[in-house]
Order: sequence, then structure tokens, then C-alpha cells
Amino acid sequence: MQTGNTLDIDDQLISVIMPCYNAAPFVREAVDSVMGQTYARTELVIVDDGSTDGSIELLKQLADEHPGRITLLFQNHEGPYTARNHALRHARGFMIAFLDADDWWRDDFLEKLNAALEDNDDAALAYCGWQNIGLEGARGAPYVPPKDDAQDKAEKFLRAASPWPIHAALVRRKAVDEAGSFQTYLPTCMDYDFWLRIGVDKPIVLVPEVMAFYRHQREGQIISKQWRQAQNAWTVKKTFVRQHPNLVAGLGPDKLKSLIDGGLLSRGYDNYWRRDLVSARHIFRLVLRTGGWQSKDLRYLLPALLPEKLYLALIGLAERSKTQHG
Repeated sequence: MQTGNTLDIDDQLISVIMPCYNAAPFVREAVDSVMGQTYARTELVIVDDGSTDGSIELLKQLADEHPGRITLLFQNHEGPYTARNHALRHARGFMIAFLDADDWWRDDFLEKLNAALEDNDDAALAYCGWQNIGLEGARGAPYVPPKDDAQDKAEKFLRAASPWPIHAALVRRKAVDEAGSFQTYLPTCMDYDFWLRIGVDKPIVLVPEVMAFYRHQREGQIISKQWRQAQNAWTVKKTFVRQHPNLVAGLGPDKLKSLIDGGLLSRGYDNYWRRDLVSARHIFRLVLRTGGWQSKDLRYLLPALLPEKLYLALIGLAERSKTQHG
């Protein structure tokens, strides 16, 4: 089978795509989790994105340790989505999986997802449960998403952000070729856009086991990105609905507004109650412009119009007053 490039596709080979940027402390574990898969016909295509921390030397060593199984490519810090597109042009597998250089899989991840696709010929992809390593409480617990075939597929995909992490799925090469490459107009959430284009109008299958692991390195990094993630996910949803009206026609304008604008408001409240107030303020300000709010929300939204320091001081003052009079 031929793809948009000139590579001959191996109908038994699974290609794993791995962008790497300054991941020297973790990349060996990620590579080992690919090389140690029980599905043996696996190639790993790594794109180093301009690392400066010794990752390149380590990647060359790992490629030497696994001759013929690792393809090592390079680019000049253009971002993970450009790196994944670069790798896809060199991938020869009939199935594609994505793994970042600081994450890892259970050793039977590829075998079980591939078996699920073999049992479901019409499915475009298979996905599994995952665990966020480094987060406390429920956010760091193993998670298997519910299987809900009765729910409208478009509604399910638009209800939240990406329905699974990028490293928790195995997708047919044909579906990747039909969807096209990753978009690069946003710095985040382009995996969500990718899954929307693949999964909304094609069958998918769930393997209800936790086999993919995502490493959160530092809580401060996560919090600082939450408002950008929320804004980018909102943009992806709006763009998808505008470009694919036929796929969401059954939802109606009120439902779409609830899923997209209401979903953004929910993200704002989630950050507010977790006291990531910087992210909550940014999201609430966007919500005021989108109109996805009701009058009862204004007590939370209007203070977000204040400058950041005043907003944080106001919330702190309100909390101290509540504690004193509690």
C-alpha cells in the first residue's frame, strides 16, 4: 500500500512516532518501553527538536543499541506537531502510535490495541486507559474512560478536550492519511484537532485497561498552561464545527453552544476552585466575550476584568474574610 509519500508500507509493522526536546532524564525509559513491546514488529521514528541537554547524544547511543529499529531525525526547535509530521513522512508501518519522550507504555500496549483493531475491521483506531504520573488525588489515579456507544459521537468528542492522551491510541495508517497531517497553527491541542478529524465519523474501539502513562514533571508547569490549553481547545472546537457542519448537524445550535462555550466556562470554574486563579481569570475573561454565561455566573466573571494583581488580591481578601466569619 502506498501513502502520500513514496514509502512502501509494511502491513505487519507498527510505527511509533516520538518527538524529543530536552528529555535526557526520561528518553531511555520511553525508548525502552517501545523496544520492549510484546508486539515485536515495531519501528521507532524519533525526531529531535533541537535539544540542548545531551538528548541527541543519548538518542544516537540508543539507535546504536537497536540497529535497524530506530530512525533518528532532526529539526531546529519547530515544536512537537511539526516533529510528528516530519516523522510520519518516514514511517513505514500500517499502524501508527505516538509516544512522547518522557512518557511510557505497558509492554503489551501495542499488542492489545492491534488485536482490538484486528477484531474490528471497520474501526479507525483503538484506545485504552491511562494514568497521569506526578499528580495527586483523583487526577493521578489510573483511569479507564467509560464506553458510551449510545451517546452521539460528535457530542462525546466536543464535551471536553481530547478524549484520550495522544499516547493512549493506535490508529490505522489509512485513517491518518485520510485525515492529513497535524495542524500547527496552535502550540497545543493539535492532537485534539487530529482525533476530531479521525474519530467523529469513524468507528473507534476501547480496550478497557490502563496501559499508557503520562509524566507530569512539575505542578507549576501544568498550572501555568491551563488557561492556554482551555483557550486552544475552545478554538479547536469552534474551527472543527465551522469546517465540518455536516458532522454536527444533529446537535443543534443550543447544544453546540453549551458544549463549546459552556465547556470553556466549566474549565474556568475548575481552575477557580483548584485555586489556579491566574488561569481562571484568563478563561473567565474569554467567557465574557463568548457569551457562554448566565447572570448567576457574573459574580465570578466580572472580577476577572480587574488587573491580575488586583484580582488575586480581591480573591485572597474574600477568602480571609470568609475564614474569619466562618
